[in-house]
Amino acid sequence: MKIFKNILNTIKPHFEKGGKLEKLYPAYDAFETFLFVPDHTTKKGSHIRDSIDLKRTMAFVIIALLPCLLFGIWNIGDQYHLAKGIEASVIDNIIFGFWKFLPLLIVSYGVGLTIEFAFAVYRGHSVNEGYLVTGMLIPLIMPVDLPLWMLAISVIFAVIIGKEVFGGTGMNILNPALTARAFVFFAYPSYMSGDKVWVHGALVDGYSGETILGALAANKSSWESLMWSSYDAFMGFIPGSIGETSVIAILLGAVFLLLTGIGSWRIILSTFIGGYLTALLFNYFGMNMLMSTPAHIHLLIGGFAFGAVFMATDPVTASQTNTGKIIYGLLVGFFAIVIRIFNPAYPEGMMLAILLMNVFAPLIDHYVIGANIKKRINRLKN
Repeated sequence: MKIFKNILNTIKPHFEKGGKLEKLYPAYDAFETFLFVPDHTTKKGSHIRDSIDLKRTMAFVIIALLPCLLFGIWNIGDQYHLAKGIEASVIDNIIFGFWKFLPLLIVSYGVGLTIEFAFAVYRGHSVNEGYLVTGMLIPLIMPVDLPLWMLAISVIFAVIIGKEVFGGTGMNILNPALTARAFVFFAYPSYMSGDKVWVHGALVDGYSGETILGALAANKSSWESLMWSSYDAFMGFIPGSIGETSVIAILLGAVFLLLTGIGSWRIILSTFIGGYLTALLFNYFGMNMLMSTPAHIHLLIGGFAFGAVFMATDPVTASQTNTGKIIYGLLVGFFAIVIRIFNPAYPEGMMLAILLMNVFAPLIDHYVIGANIKKRINRLKN
């Protein structure tokens, strides 16, 4: 790595104040701080000494996403070969899935980072680190056959409207990755619903590539009559968004996030509890197939687990207080199940539930802090 450091030090004067490429310093700084720990020195004010900066935090999230990514790549190939009736090895599935996923990843990072760099150069500040994670999340929550131009438009919308208009990373009120998915969902609904969008090559006579949620929302089949088992749903051997199908891969990522202190166990746990209790309540009514679906199955299907671990825990858009995180998570789980059950047009309720609670997160913290202040005042009076 020393050779790269020497190269960067050689060209750095051209990007510093007074250099020919002074306006492009934010782009240079982004590459330098991505490869090496920043050597900036705090001149005034209080500060914290820590080896983990924001870029390293984002890198940890990327590592946590690797199990979902690797399984998703394999599942792309596996679902395709099942649809075609072709016997395929693990390697065949991985190779096929890799070449289908790679263009989505390139477009996501290429378009998103171009916008990030452009805004950084225009505003004269460092490149925001947040897109390191967002750029990976967006293709993982999309169907494999989503046209690349649609993905590009959704990324542009998410970065500009969902984040940059608010001031960039740390100022946005909505999760950028979910903003991209919501844009595609409402702008091009035929590419985000139905039984022909989740499996590449699913346009085969006699084969349905619909998801479990899609089948239940149609109110034609009960959970017991579907071709999938609880084991299939937990392991991820089902159609769905690229990175959302395998609960075990998601839980591996959750363990890593919790051990490194990046993820909030309060949000993750309360989201699962809120979803489970809500689904359990509706089991007593059983007015449609989704109401009758066992409560634990609701936690395994769709994007519930992925949303609880990687989306609801976004440190920018989630609640910040400890009590607020628990309330926030419970409400995310509650609304995710309610939207699934009462609006079959939007069976993937997790996306809308998290975006809704992103908006109300500051209000939750406001009342939690207000209650704490009132409690302390009353304590002093007594």
